[in-house]
Amino acid sequence: MIDDLYYIEKHAYRTSIVHRLDARIKLLVTLAAILAIIAMPYSTKVYDLGAVLFALVVVLWAASRLSPVVYLRRLALIMPFGIFLIGFQVFVKNPYYEVFHPIATFPFGIEVYAESVQFASILLVKFIVSISFIILLSSTTRMQDLLEASGRLGLPREFTLPLGMMIRYIFVFADMFGKIRSTMETRCFDPLDRTLPYRYRLRQLGYTVGMIFIRSYEQGERTYTSMLCRGYGANTSLQIRGKALGAGEVSFFAGALALIVLSTVLIYLRP
Repeated sequence: MIDDLYYIEKHAYRTSIVHRLDARIKLLVTLAAILAIIAMPYSTKVYDLGAVLFALVVVLWAASRLSPVVYLRRLALIMPFGIFLIGFQVFVKNPYYEVFHPIATFPFGIEVYAESVQFASILLVKFIVSISFIILLSSTTRMQDLLEASGRLGLPREFTLPLGMMIRYIFVFADMFGKIRSTMETRCFDPLDRTLPYRYRLRQLGYTVGMIFIRSYEQGERTYTSMLCRGYGANTSLQIRGKALGAGEVSFFAGALALIVLSTVLIYLRP
């Protein structure tokens, strides 16, 4: 997971048309697409809207000049969390249908319904489209740029300041964890080595977790002392300078938003 943290930021520092777009534009387009696919009622119309929005993701991903392997890898990391919930839906009579037709029967009275399979597939489309836009956003936008974009869009300082500190020091924590892991490897300790006693491995992992907490506490104390020396107080806020949008960025935002809104409305109103 720590390696994936650096992996995400590494691709966000590349250069392309999508990377150079203002983070506010990408954030608003992502939110609009997610709201559109979620707001669409649970019907087969979700397939059409999902195809349009996913095509937009494909075009933007191609313009970002990132490898499709990057997208597939990140999608594979997230999919297990959604597949479990989506797969469970085929056994449940959801409130979106009135009549259910069993297509398979298992022991203990468990049945799979055709309507539930359709509902699960619709839910899968919503999930993949939403996650795809989030992957696109995180792969082409730096964390600090996202934070500043949120501040420029009106996110309160009670959110921007803690998020800014988290973004800054999460990499400090990652370096700390990397040093501890390197130390363990230098001593030839592998927590997955089955030749070692289970209780011994568990005890060593407990020591490691405790060491991380202690070092994090000490780092937090040093950081807080440094912040006080620099004038940190109750009224402190993250300084975010204003930034004007270019004509090209405004045009892209208007076109993308029009595509999302018009597609959603036309597909929703279609008989």
